[in-house]
Amino acid sequence: MPSADAVAALGDIDPLHARLFAMRGLSAAKELDYGLAQLAPVGSLENIDAAAALVIANRDKRIIVIGDFDVDGATSTALVLRCLRAFGFTDVDYLVPNRFEFGYGLSPEIVRVAAERSPDLLITVDNGIANLSGVQQANELGIPVLITDHHLPGDSLPDAAAIINPNLPDSEFPSRYLAGVGVAFYLMARIGRMLEEQGVGGAAKVPAKYLDLVALGTVADVVPLDHNNRVLVQQGLLRIRAGHSVPGIQAILKQSGRQTARCVSTDLGFAVGPRINAAGRLEDISVGIECLLTDDHDAAMEYAQLLDRINSERRDIEATMRDQAFNYVDALGAQRWPACVCVYDPEWHQGIVGLIAARVRERCHRPVIAFAREDDEHLKGSARSIQGVHIRDLLEAVHTVAPDLIVKFGGHAMAAGLTLAEDRLEEFKTVAAEQMARLYPNADFSGAIVTDGPLPGDAINLGFARSLRDAGPWGSGFPEPMWSGDFSVVEQRVVGENHLKLRVRPAGGGPVVDAIAFNQAGPSYRGTVQLAFRLDVNEYRGIESAQLVVEQIAALSAASA
Repeated sequence: MPSADAVAALGDIDPLHARLFAMRGLSAAKELDYGLAQLAPVGSLENIDAAAALVIANRDKRIIVIGDFDVDGATSTALVLRCLRAFGFTDVDYLVPNRFEFGYGLSPEIVRVAAERSPDLLITVDNGIANLSGVQQANELGIPVLITDHHLPGDSLPDAAAIINPNLPDSEFPSRYLAGVGVAFYLMARIGRMLEEQGVGGAAKVPAKYLDLVALGTVADVVPLDHNNRVLVQQGLLRIRAGHSVPGIQAILKQSGRQTARCVSTDLGFAVGPRINAAGRLEDISVGIECLLTDDHDAAMEYAQLLDRINSERRDIEATMRDQAFNYVDALGAQRWPACVCVYDPEWHQGIVGLIAARVRERCHRPVIAFAREDDEHLKGSARSIQGVHIRDLLEAVHTVAPDLIVKFGGHAMAAGLTLAEDRLEEFKTVAAEQMARLYPNADFSGAIVTDGPLPGDAINLGFARSLRDAGPWGSGFPEPMWSGDFSVVEQRVVGENHLKLRVRPAGGGPVVDAIAFNQAGPSYRGTVQLAFRLDVNEYRGIESAQLVVEQIAALSAASA
């Protein structure tokens, strides 16, 4: 529990909200100020002046943006193209490697493809920091490369013309958790200011027009929402709610049944993001990028409908793979689960393995790496971790003790990717387990949910639910409030395929409230249950009501199977 002084330091706000913010590490009222003036200064990001000058020097030349095939990469690509074109750049295009043909990042192969367009400058977004050979290939072809990235660098940096990355060694930039689109935004903001100083009227105001893209990419990439990122996300959400977002975001929100005027970070993370990601997982992320680039509302809706269809196909494929993965770990038995779980099937789709790793992690409560075939000899792995286990550091440790085992790897604390030879999978499992035991001997595999404690019964109402919704943006590193409490079950039923719909009453008395436990159908509960839940605003046929979104349910009395 935070101290009374910590709560008081947050100023004159509702005590319950103040306690929530203090529990999330906030220590001053200014940390609740999400105005753009609170952003870390644009000029404080290392190398940004040289990078901006490099781009401006190529204003009348051909620039190709090399993107990535996820939402962060798509929003970064759209942001840079929109800004440069608004600045008056006349020859700007993009190229994103197809994950099934070229793999991730600025590979030598994708550089040669780009070279066919005779570019004068390549700008990477959300990639490049690990692509030493790709930059070398570009240098050999006489094409300068500007890298904008946020992934952790390796021991050596690529020989690029300029590199912007808040995670460079010895960086003093105060917000190292910028997503790739956040890094791109900082570059565009610096270019805008420099152009304004050179007489291009209105240039400095251009990047802020696309903060909706920054918010989407930041939320979808699940980077920690420090104060700087919360400012970026909140400002983007305000633009979306005011109807000033790009048509593509508006169209996807509408297609997914979300209301633009009430858009919150979870709408971006669970409705917009997955639809764009699906294109990169199954087909070509350029569908998502074009959706974010068009200013034609009818075209945007057509793209949104196509993305929705692709996402439906993704869900079907994921469901099959998820069941197979669950069957494997369930048959293995919880007592035999290794500290780092690896799952693989030769028929799995490599674009979906990241999702499977996340699902198995939820089931096993430990780091998981899901593999699929990349080619006849290699596997592509996607890793998802738990709090307290830095998954890229684990892969780095494996690489250190067995340098020829992993072909390549990269990523963050919570997510990473790797490639290895199929015939060395068992060896990798062994070495990964050994390094887990060495680095994280006290890792918490319990799966325990940390809550903000009990929520007073009189706070379970629509007004407080709305206030929590509006108190965000919530996300990674700044989690939405989670509560715990005892409730008596009034009624229950299964809805959808596997969701448990409940009506419950606080054990201490109070009105009956609706609750939904997604993917938790099975046991039948009677009597008293203990819930870990989020308080949400549910809307049905235009009527709003408070609803408990149940993360965990435990019977306290009179439960039956």
